[in-house]
Formats: sequence, C-alpha cells, structure tokens
Amino acid sequence: MERTVYVPVETLQGFMCDVFVGVGVPPDDARIAASVLIASDLRGIESHGVSRLKMYYDWIKKGIISPQIRFEVVREGPTTAVVDGHTSLGHPIAHRSMALAIEKARQCGLGAVAVRNSSHYGIAGYYALMAAREGMIGMSFTNARPSVAPTFGVQPMLGTNPIAFAAPTDEPFPFVFDAATSIAQRGKIEVLAREGKPTPAGWVIDREGHTATDTAGILAGLVKDAFALLPLGGVGEEMGGHKGYGLATMVEILCAALQCGSFLHALSGFDPQGRPRPHRLGHFFLAMNIAHFVPLVEFKRTAGEILRELRASAKAPGEARIYTAGEKAHLREQEVRARGVPIDPGLQRDLKAIQAELGLVQHRFPF
Repeated sequence: MERTVYVPVETLQGFMCDVFVGVGVPPDDARIAASVLIASDLRGIESHGVSRLKMYYDWIKKGIISPQIRFEVVREGPTTAVVDGHTSLGHPIAHRSMALAIEKARQCGLGAVAVRNSSHYGIAGYYALMAAREGMIGMSFTNARPSVAPTFGVQPMLGTNPIAFAAPTDEPFPFVFDAATSIAQRGKIEVLAREGKPTPAGWVIDREGHTATDTAGILAGLVKDAFALLPLGGVGEEMGGHKGYGLATMVEILCAALQCGSFLHALSGFDPQGRPRPHRLGHFFLAMNIAHFVPLVEFKRTAGEILRELRASAKAPGEARIYTAGEKAHLREQEVRARGVPIDPGLQRDLKAIQAELGLVQHRFPF
C-alpha cells in the first residue's frame, strides 16, 4: 500500500539542487532555489516546497522560465534600485534583489528594490527573513498570474499577491507574517488533490458566483478562467472581502507600477504560436535598518514583549494556546529537521520521474 514517507532535509535539498543544475541553472543559483524550497517545507508550507519542484522543472523545459540567471540593475539610487530579471528563475533574482536592499539599508538606513520580468519566487517570507537575520525589518511582495476575483466580480484578475513582513525579536525566533491576500492559493488546492480531498466551501467560486468544492474540477477550470479564488474575507464586503481585494491591488501596484512591469492578465497567456508566454512577474523588497531608528537590542526587547503579552492574553474556551506569527513555523522546523520532510505517494511519483529523466542515480530515496 502506498504511504507517506519522510525524507531527510539534507537529502531532499541536495536532490532539488541537482535537479535545477540538471535543467541548466548555474550551481550557485540552483543552491539558492533549493534553499528557498526546503525553507518552505521546514516552515510547514507544503504547498510551496518540494511539491513545487516539478512545476519549475516543467516551466524551464517549456521555455517559460530561463535557467540562466540574468540580473540587471537598470536604475539605481542610494536607497533604491530597479532590477530586470529577464524571465529568469525567480528565486535567485529575488535573493539578489533583497541582498541589494539590505546592503543599501546597511549604508543609508533604508533599501527598496523593485523587480520586473521575473518569475515565481517561492515563499515571500524567505526574503523578509533575510533582512530580519541582519537585524533589520524586511518586507517582500510579489504579484502572480491571475486567479483571484475582485470583490463583486467572478473573473480571475489578480494573483494571490502575498505580503511578508519579518522582524527580529529577543525570542528564539523572529516575528514573521507571510500570507497570500486570497483565502487560499492554488498550491493548497493541489495538496488537496493529491490527498483526494474536496476544496473547502468558500475558497473558490464559479462564473455564476457559486461556491465550488470539486478539487479536480477546480484545478482544471482555473486554467480556463472558469473558477476564481476569493480574496481574504470572502464574497462581498460583509466579512471584509473588499479588504483582501484592496491589499492584493496594493501589492499589484508595488510590483508593477514602480518598475514599469507587467500586471494582471499580461502576466499569463500564450504567444501567437500558442505557446505559454513567460510570466514576467514583478516583486518589491524593502529593508529597514533598525539601528537607524533605535538600538537593536531595545527594538528586539519591545517586539518580544508585544508577542509575549499577546500570547498571555485571555484564551477562548477550549483553546490551550495563543500563537504569534512565526512561532508555529519555528516549532514545525524543529519537527521536520528531526523527522524529515513528508512525501506523499503522488509527490513520490513526480520525484522518481524527474530522477529517472535526469539520471540522478546518486540520490537514494526510501520509496
């Protein structure tokens, strides 16, 4: 009987690195991409970890993403820069962009980098954490191919457009908020499909505005604009759907208007020959050097006290614990490092197929 198995973190990260190298990504950039993916699995974001490897693998083979990383600074000032990624693999482009923002913040207190013509860069929180590890506040945003309907609409127009914010604290882990501006993202629905589970009501609507729960049908229909994800808050304004819609639009502006980049439906589609177009996504990164405001030790203490007071507040009946953003991910990382990354049967088949195609016989998996 097929079952989920657990693979050591180092084994899986090394395999992903070799896969990226196998399709033409330079070794240093392959290591960055693998690091971003394994960070997702470590933090419990299974929708954006090794489960996404085949997606990048297929996109590179189809020519949607260039494996050769072309990082070009096209405009620059003391605290700002505009980068063109030339449709390269998004993780190395994003990593270099946040590193540039951090360096500017180190010198001037603030650093902001806008990116155009990039591609999917994994979890937004990875790049915000880069700044937090340097004693800074980090923020990371990206637009994405249309999948989310605006409030009172049914057509996919906006991407899931995540927002990530990270700040150091005096606790063993930083505060990290990393969330899409939609209720859920396609990756979560793909996880449900592999598990054979329905999509929860309220995540997705069809063209008539009715809720949809058939996971396989949703995945097939999303590529045809037959379904749309809902913004945070859900349908209409009563539960705050307009707030998620507004935040997604804010991200779209940051990731397109500051860099003269592509937006909305220009991020997807096909060329005149019917081939999928490069996605040409935009990102925006911000690093704030805390020491230019207050001593870092004082900031960490205040931030830590805020989190501790929140966790110590009155709990709802039946609830044992209140968490703050980043805490569950910290606990999950300890668990995954000890036990390994869970690989379900469907993902096992994908990894074995890639392994066979590239001849990566040096990697031994327990499946």
